[in-house]
Amino acid sequence: MYRMAANRFLHHASLVKNSGGSSLLRFPILRTVITSSWFSTYADPQTFPNQTLHPSDSSTSSSSPTTAGDDPRQRRKNPRAEYEEEQDHVLQASLRHVIRFGWSEETMIAGAKEVGVSPSIVGSFPRKEAALVEFFMDDCLQRLIDRIDSGEELRQLIPSQRISKLVRIRLEMQAPYISKWPQALSFQAHPLNVPTSFKQRAMLVDEIWHAAGDEASDIDWYVKRTFLGGIYSATEIYMLTDRSPEFRDTWLFLDDRVKDAFDLKKTLQEATYLAEAVGAGMGSSLQGFVGKVFQR
Repeated sequence: MYRMAANRFLHHASLVKNSGGSSLLRFPILRTVITSSWFSTYADPQTFPNQTLHPSDSSTSSSSPTTAGDDPRQRRKNPRAEYEEEQDHVLQASLRHVIRFGWSEETMIAGAKEVGVSPSIVGSFPRKEAALVEFFMDDCLQRLIDRIDSGEELRQLIPSQRISKLVRIRLEMQAPYISKWPQALSFQAHPLNVPTSFKQRAMLVDEIWHAAGDEASDIDWYVKRTFLGGIYSATEIYMLTDRSPEFRDTWLFLDDRVKDAFDLKKTLQEATYLAEAVGAGMGSSLQGFVGKVFQR
């Protein structure tokens, strides 16, 4: 989703002719929607047909005087966008209260009070606690992408090391909330929340494989992501009961699972193990899928 935003942006751009006969690239007006569980950017269908982008526009538009044709209402902020921005601030502030109140409505009320918003805004989230967990998952994914894009930590690592590194970075983001994470997992497993939870984890796995340099487009694409999804879930569960200093045993467990997955001699054994590890959460269909793949 994040990496496709630029592609959608360019897709909606169009070439126009200026008075001098040269071509200019005109971009649509973009709107960013921030909801309790998702971030998205889309092109506004009401793009002004005669508006072209000139190099001087960005520096003069904010300071230019109002003309007779200007409509003051067009310069006002969208009330809906402002409300969604308030929701975003409430969710971000709420994360600081999770340790005390858990992933709960009480936590969100505390977050609203912290940013000076009426606690009644919590009622605008249709799934309340789940919305807070999903916001955290989206926020962690974006922070991971930022680390990936910086490139410094991965440059000298081989693919298996990159995967271990990125899974560890992502799970370390949950470390401050480890005592409350079983509650978060229960919300993610609720039937109403499973589609979003599954999509968020699929995006996470895809970003990690992308960072590891994977360009597969055949059946291996699905098998590799099944492997990594299982490794991530198994390590996440292991982390819940790890009492070693700074989760040292968890990271050893993670490294062993990744090494086994990259060992071709243990591929079938690893696939069976991972299917059993996440089968309870994804159903028996995963085990059947893996079995079919390796019976071919």
